[in-house]
Amino acid sequence: MLSLLLLLTVTLSVESQRIPGEQKNDSCMCKLSSSIWAFPAVRFEKVVKQLQTCEENLTEFQKRIRDLELPKMKLTLKNIKGRQKRSDYANRSDLYNSLHLQELIEELEEIYNTASEAHKKNPSKTTTDLLKELTKAKKDVQSMYKSNVFNLETMQKRLRDLNNRVQSCKTIPEDFRSTCHQRIMSRISSPVVTKLNSISKSYISGAWGRDAKPNSKERYWEHCLASGHKYGNTIRMYNSYEDFMGSKNYKDEYFASSYSHTNAVQGSGTILYDNTVFYQCYGKAEICSFNITTRATKRMKLDGAGIENKFPFCYYSCRDWTDIDLEADRDAVWVIYATMENHGNIVLSRLDPVELNITHTFKTHLFKRSVSSTFMVCGVLYATRFVNTYQEEVFYAFDTTTGQEINSLSLPFEKVSAGIANLNYNPVDRRLYMYNDGYLLAYNTFN
Repeated sequence: MLSLLLLLTVTLSVESQRIPGEQKNDSCMCKLSSSIWAFPAVRFEKVVKQLQTCEENLTEFQKRIRDLELPKMKLTLKNIKGRQKRSDYANRSDLYNSLHLQELIEELEEIYNTASEAHKKNPSKTTTDLLKELTKAKKDVQSMYKSNVFNLETMQKRLRDLNNRVQSCKTIPEDFRSTCHQRIMSRISSPVVTKLNSISKSYISGAWGRDAKPNSKERYWEHCLASGHKYGNTIRMYNSYEDFMGSKNYKDEYFASSYSHTNAVQGSGTILYDNTVFYQCYGKAEICSFNITTRATKRMKLDGAGIENKFPFCYYSCRDWTDIDLEADRDAVWVIYATMENHGNIVLSRLDPVELNITHTFKTHLFKRSVSSTFMVCGVLYATRFVNTYQEEVFYAFDTTTGQEINSLSLPFEKVSAGIANLNYNPVDRRLYMYNDGYLLAYNTFN
């Protein structure tokens, strides 16, 4: 009889079992004892208990994540996204991409040509020095292009400064400069006018003032925004200061038939200059001018300007829809706005009020959302910031004649409420006009 040894291996703990067998009638016969497969009940209960403990710990961990850690993680993520917002546009615009270096070269060439034209018309040491700096900048850019090692942000800042100086010496009239021998304001008085607007205290956003054209007829105006403190289609005109103070004998002039008409007003950056109203056109990055006498409307595109609350004033007690601010100053109208290209910092453009075209553009380093309002005095841009509910402060100035930025000003002045919708200076009476949460205030200024 042929004997076989059948080896069966059964894993029980770490032991192996050998079971002998015999061949009978072409079959393998072996005797097995079921005791070797006895169920390890004690060990099973121990494992089950461990599983239960693990499940309880996992449930507790999930609850903690859901109730405590997850909100913290979401808040952290939100904060990270918030900190990234200022630089997101740079990534989307490929600000640091080498392909943009050629655009920078072209921009520099354009600035150089403008400076050359200014030098030909009126040669001076200023224009000579400027051309030398521009020539050096062109060489530096070419070197960057060849070496492929560069910092576009630093070079763009340098070009912004050079461009401001070129704009300053280009075509600003000499009489505009000479009348401003002391250019920086030194003090603002307490309010000399304080009254509610003539419609309702609920109209918290708008603008008011006096016709800013020198030697123009004395006319006061009031413009209140309705429809969500965003839109308007009328301006209220007064022929005397007495009528304005008494809210009588006024006439409402209509720009458009409705708040949503293409010629309606958007935002509170309105100004009146030479019987013409200048304002942001409804829903567009455009400037509209409406002549009250002829009732003719002109439009001009403001390339790159952020609108729809993209770059409004400000951080504290803000009035929305302040992306574009119009100001008047002697023989020009100025528009104050911000662009992606200038990193959300203020851009200042000088307009010809008759032709409605841009004659100069200056780029500042002042982030627009850090400002509560702006105004122009004698070619100098001033910016204010929130101090508290009853006080504002002029803290910054940019001189368009010299290209100089001043960050050390501290000119406090009073207000009656927190939010400023509009602030504009009038060169005729040298007063500052504020629309302050439905209140109309005026101040004397001193150089």
